Amino acid sequence: MCAHKYPKFRMKQLWWCVTIAEVSIVVQMIFGILSLNRYGIKISDFHIFYAFVMLFSVAILYSYRIQLKHRLFLLYGLGGLFVMGLGIRAMLVIHKT
Repeated sequence: MCAHKYPKFRMKQLWWCVTIAEVSIVVQMIFGILSLNRYGIKISDFHIFYAFVMLFSVAILYSYRIQLKHRLFLLYGLGGLFVMGLGIRAMLVIHKT
């Protein structure tokens, strides 16, 4: 969110970090689904729910990048905080039934 207010933070490395974070969410979803199908691990339904909400949130952030180009850094800053909160919540409810 600093990049929205201060242009000196608008670097190429920022977008590399955003891309790595979003791709890692997709990779974790794929490995999670494969693990559930292969090993039959029991996890909370809320963990699966939060994982899918994270995936859809990343897709929504990506889809709004053109319409909100003038506030792109704010979009990804606040969206990243939201996705981070979903990830933390998913980790906290993984084994609760």
